[in-house]
Amino acid sequence: MSGETKYLPLVVGESFELERPSLKDNSADWDRLIKHLNRRGFDPISSQGIPLDRIKSISSTVRKRGFSGRAILAYVIDAWDIIEIGDSKSSILGAAFDLGTTRIAFYLVDLLGAKILYETSISNPQIPFGEDILTRINYATTPEKLRQLQLLLIDAFNSLMVRVAEELQFDTNSIYAMAVAGNTTMSHFFLGLDPSHICREPYIPVVNNFPILRAKDLGLKMNPEGIVYVFPNVGSYFGGDAVAGILASGMHRQENVSVFVDVGTNAEVVLGNRDWMIACAGAAGPALEGGVVERGMMAMPGAIDRIRIDPETLELTYHTIGDQKPLGICGSGLIDLIAEMFQAGILTIQGKINTRIEHPRIVATPDGMGFVVAFSHETADGRDLIISDIDIGILLKSKAAMYTILNIIARKVGLDIHDIDRFYVAGTFGNHIDPQMAIRIGMLPDIPIEKFVPLGNTSGQGASMLLLNRNMFQEIREICAKLTYVELNVNVELIHEFRGALFLPHTDPSLFPSVKIPQIAKG
Repeated sequence: MSGETKYLPLVVGESFELERPSLKDNSADWDRLIKHLNRRGFDPISSQGIPLDRIKSISSTVRKRGFSGRAILAYVIDAWDIIEIGDSKSSILGAAFDLGTTRIAFYLVDLLGAKILYETSISNPQIPFGEDILTRINYATTPEKLRQLQLLLIDAFNSLMVRVAEELQFDTNSIYAMAVAGNTTMSHFFLGLDPSHICREPYIPVVNNFPILRAKDLGLKMNPEGIVYVFPNVGSYFGGDAVAGILASGMHRQENVSVFVDVGTNAEVVLGNRDWMIACAGAAGPALEGGVVERGMMAMPGAIDRIRIDPETLELTYHTIGDQKPLGICGSGLIDLIAEMFQAGILTIQGKINTRIEHPRIVATPDGMGFVVAFSHETADGRDLIISDIDIGILLKSKAAMYTILNIIARKVGLDIHDIDRFYVAGTFGNHIDPQMAIRIGMLPDIPIEKFVPLGNTSGQGASMLLLNRNMFQEIREICAKLTYVELNVNVELIHEFRGALFLPHTDPSLFPSVKIPQIAKG
């Protein structure tokens, strides 16, 4: 196919110069353009469902330009669609969004140059209506409230696109395509669909495969005829963000069996290869995002993300993101802390602060015993940064859920989790986590460290990949067809195994041969 780039972007520009109408060639204006584009390899081109006003506008523009110009065409799953007749030198841009429960990440993509021009993120504006998904679902009980939550997202998307357009000095009308990857509920909120049945047994969304929409249908500040693609869901708690993550990891193209884990509001886990995949999700994420622990926070400047404790002196050192005074502690820092406290004997195998040890950092709090990570003179807010027994218990529940989910999903296909080839860890969590620390507390299986592959924001990566390669439509369909989703909300097996995984590292220490349990931690 001809075109202005060697890549396969979702939207392309094709310059044309048509034969002028004559008595010997009396083809209609629209038909004349379609035939020319067909000969150039753009086949099929959608002919049904094209709005009359667009046909009118394009035909008029073709005549005004003397039957020459540049057609902007979008590939809509299996056919081309003419968006408009544009300027031959104008940019063709795409917008990729990772629509998270707590953060929205935005990527501006140059579809001609096949590169990401800009990326940024903001807090999800729905947070004041609920830190968690369930609270927001309970809020959106009327059409008016559902519309309110939808508009918050639309306005956030628009603000990001307009702000970046002003900064980089381009017209938002040159954004011709948008790809959005979010969990099932966030995708419903974005499209204004009722999410109320997602959280109630039998956990059913309104739709899993969303139609491709036009920007003007949602009030988005990009080209009005630009296409908007929302990644499909697989289940109530396994959404388009996880599908985009699989796409980015490439595990669906590999012969060997891999595991993909994305820890966010939930922990989504996928096991499989190019022939099959099994997926499930569980509530392992909130504590690891830092939002549940009292002094927890997201992985952002001021968050403690790495901790080490000398097992002899019990002296503690830490690192904060941005090298600032500590404001709180994020998920990776919490994992480090629990692992190091356990290795030093400060935590027992039951996950309780060891009261047999006397040390200035071990203190009594209204929530039971606590451990001072940073004293008041060190912190940004002048308060001791303390992690209590209750905080530790919350994290242990998250780590237990993660490990149990991994084991159950492996057993369902007759595999041992220790035999996998690659262990992909996505998200901010994947970028910051120290796998050795996660193994020490029994969150991740005791496998060789080199098997762990941090991937970063795979949701945003997957959305960007689609914008740059229209063949990804087929891969997304194949991923969804291969996936078998297992609903764990009603899984009795999970509940039984969960109890054993609450201990450090586990009630069965033989599962973690590399972890040396201090004698003093045995109680």
